[in-house]
Amino acid sequence: MLDPALIKECADPSLKPAIVEQFVMAVGSGDPLAVTVKSGGRLILVPKATSAEEAMAIVRQYAGQAVVRVGLTQFPAGVGVKQASDLKPDLVDACDNLRKGTAMFAKVLRIVAKWYGNPTSKEVFPQIFEDAIYAWKSGEFEGVGVFRAEDPGKAVEVPQPSEEKIPAMEENADPKPRKGESETEQDIGRAGIRIDLSRIGGQQ
Repeated sequence: MLDPALIKECADPSLKPAIVEQFVMAVGSGDPLAVTVKSGGRLILVPKATSAEEAMAIVRQYAGQAVVRVGLTQFPAGVGVKQASDLKPDLVDACDNLRKGTAMFAKVLRIVAKWYGNPTSKEVFPQIFEDAIYAWKSGEFEGVGVFRAEDPGKAVEVPQPSEEKIPAMEENADPKPRKGESETEQDIGRAGIRIDLSRIGGQQ
């Protein structure tokens, strides 16, 4: 469980604390130095970092060659960075990682909410949240690379429940395979375009 003080100080203010906690529970790690590396959909075993220097050495070794996720929010290292040497140690700082990760996730939420037509009902939020978690893990939503996609803008308000837990995420933080997808297609960086969802109420 995240320290409420850390959330208050570091998390993106557009996300309610309960949502930040659910986000980190669903996709993150309790270890600020955690580095996850995947290539071709397969997990690459890397040494457990015991210092920020060790963690950054692993990140720089694999960045650009594999999908690298870092820290509390498992932030996608290398987004917006041209060279591995440009990667900064703030990726493995708990506060900075939470700030970067929640700001990026807020953008992903806005992208998903816009696809849904920016609904104003809080009852729709669990589905938006679940799709945003899926997009965070896969890097894509409806064929769009969410990390590099343009932000729809702060003006897009995503209705968020305040304190209650999100029903869709209670039992299992891992998204279930979509209709027509295999488990492997959900691997980071390998998510395929999802099957026609227009009849489910996303689009008419």
